[in-house]
Amino acid sequence: MGRIAYDFSGEHVLVTGASRGIGRAVAEGFAAAGAEVTILSSGRGIYEAAREMSERFGRRIAALECDITDSAAVKATLSPLGRIDVLVNNAGLERITPVTDEDDSVEDTFRRITDINTNGTFYVTRHALPHMREGGRIVVTASIWSRVAVPEFSAYIASKHANLGFTRVMAKELGGRGIRVNAVCPGWVRTEAAMLSLKNMSLRTGRSEQDLLDEIVGAQVLPGLLEPEDLAAPYLFLASDGARDMTGQALMLDRGEVMA
Repeated sequence: MGRIAYDFSGEHVLVTGASRGIGRAVAEGFAAAGAEVTILSSGRGIYEAAREMSERFGRRIAALECDITDSAAVKATLSPLGRIDVLVNNAGLERITPVTDEDDSVEDTFRRITDINTNGTFYVTRHALPHMREGGRIVVTASIWSRVAVPEFSAYIASKHANLGFTRVMAKELGGRGIRVNAVCPGWVRTEAAMLSLKNMSLRTGRSEQDLLDEIVGAQVLPGLLEPEDLAAPYLFLASDGARDMTGQALMLDRGEVMA
């Protein structure tokens, strides 16, 4: 099988939600391709991630700590940055939010998910745009659940549908400025967030986590659970010249679970 090599030397890439999971894997993919990489997250774990990545790639990976639900904080955090060539809007939160839950805390969870996944994506994009020139690229992490739905994940799924709609609107709004906007829609990936959802699903249904996982993987055409590092290549592709004629599109990366 052939290999595809990407070269992002001389380009600056900002990746949100990059202290672990998909975001970190994507940031590492861009760093391996020669990009200057800045990673952002709301927790202090972002500094350890940056240190480890800097050691791995032999050059500085910059870290920013910011709650993306605070527009003023996002603006202040991004203000010192120079040019941004590629923005990866990856930060997100996934939790179960059953509408029948009698505990009112479900409303707080619903608001927090929506605030991060929907509002946060808007704030980061809005405040990153002054740093982007013609030829800039934005990639949004959506989900296969931006195309379908499952019970009890109302906030997460609604926010991911919103992410996909946002991608399409931004593609139309920014096309005249020469900025392309696309989305990646991952299926089930072995991340901390996904495994927590699997655990919660197991607790609510009484089924074992392995039984649920077997069912999830069984719904795919290609076997096996996706790993975070499997996702880096589609982001690099969408940010590359190979996708120069693509905007407002969503790449499904789910081993054939959802064909849409």
